[in-house]
Amino acid sequence: MTTLLLIGSMFVLMFLGIPVALSISISGAAYLLLFESVPIAAIAQRMVVGVDSFTLLAIPLFVLAGTLMAKGDITPKIMRLASILVGRIPGGLAMITVVSCMLFGAISGSGIADVAAIGSIVVPMMREQKYNMPFTASLLGCAGSLGTIIPPSIVMVVLGVTMGVSIGKLFLAGIIPGIMLGIGLMALSWFFAKKEKYPCAKTPTRSEVARVLKEAILPMGAPLIIVVGFRSGIFTATETGAITALYALVLSAFIYHKLSFRDFLDTCYAVAITSSTVLLIIAAASLFGWILALEEIPQKVATAVLAISDNYWSVLLLFNILLLVLGTFMETMAIIIITVPVFMPVMTQLGVDPIHLGVIIAVNMAIGANSPPLGVDLMTACKITDVPYSSSFRYIFPFLGVMTLVLLLVIFFPGISTWIPNAMIR
Repeated sequence: MTTLLLIGSMFVLMFLGIPVALSISISGAAYLLLFESVPIAAIAQRMVVGVDSFTLLAIPLFVLAGTLMAKGDITPKIMRLASILVGRIPGGLAMITVVSCMLFGAISGSGIADVAAIGSIVVPMMREQKYNMPFTASLLGCAGSLGTIIPPSIVMVVLGVTMGVSIGKLFLAGIIPGIMLGIGLMALSWFFAKKEKYPCAKTPTRSEVARVLKEAILPMGAPLIIVVGFRSGIFTATETGAITALYALVLSAFIYHKLSFRDFLDTCYAVAITSSTVLLIIAAASLFGWILALEEIPQKVATAVLAISDNYWSVLLLFNILLLVLGTFMETMAIIIITVPVFMPVMTQLGVDPIHLGVIIAVNMAIGANSPPLGVDLMTACKITDVPYSSSFRYIFPFLGVMTLVLLLVIFFPGISTWIPNAMIR
């Protein structure tokens, strides 16, 4: 009964519009003070312990790297590379949007950052070429969410810490699913482009191709650092984040000369705000997880679920349905931190590969980031395109259908996510 009060009060606070971190910490602290007589100092100590992790330093470092690359005027270079690769396909700007989000996602690690960076450039161009703006918003939101899956995903960092698995393997495991999602979004965009007669880009000259490839070499060095670092085992996730951030700083400030000292200070301030939001949620969730452990909730849930069914596929599908439902009204980090500690014992007993599970959760989070009524990536895209949120629904559901189809393939064929990390890291 007391556990139900804990969880119920947390959801009530969230629905009242109180930030996720405060909702979790207030309900958790109230529970410990009222029912466990825990000193307030112990509550604060537990929250500090939750973020006292070297690995979690990867979050601000990757956010810093992505922000510095954006400040260094890297986004247009990435988009010109995407135009060379896919611009000549019908609906060229739609294709460029998807590929640009995939390439920028390999730098920023954030879905919302992808939507904002790519959208600010591509939306005026799509408006000029008479693209349907609700279509543009839906495409941009879903393409931006690929940053949740393609390394260096911040969501993957949180998953690695929460699940206790290798972040490097999770990063590598997201490569093929991320590419599959990108291809799926492009295929659906091609269908709408043919139906609504969207134009394709002009065929570039050889000199234009050479120039674009030359200017894209240095920006693409960032994802190369990430992959090579994990492949070789030279760097941890945190060390990779630090080296990538340093590379981004040198590129933006000393090679492209687009970053002044004042810009650097503003960037650090913005990164501090973004990172502190994520880390505060993790600190609050650490308190919540401590309570779950005290009440033996994971063990009770495992017993209850396995009493209903101990079939591998049935339990896995039910877990995915739960994640999809939660994704419609909850924030990504909150879903991960609340559900993963509870369901990990169940998945462990069933023999689910934790790397496979991590990718499944990440794909679910990308879908949830565009699922009404919350859909933060879709909301951001609607603001950038200046269309009412509800106007995007005509297009968003087909895009979500494609993403769900890829999710099913990832679920039923574990090798899609585990092949690269198993082959590259021993």
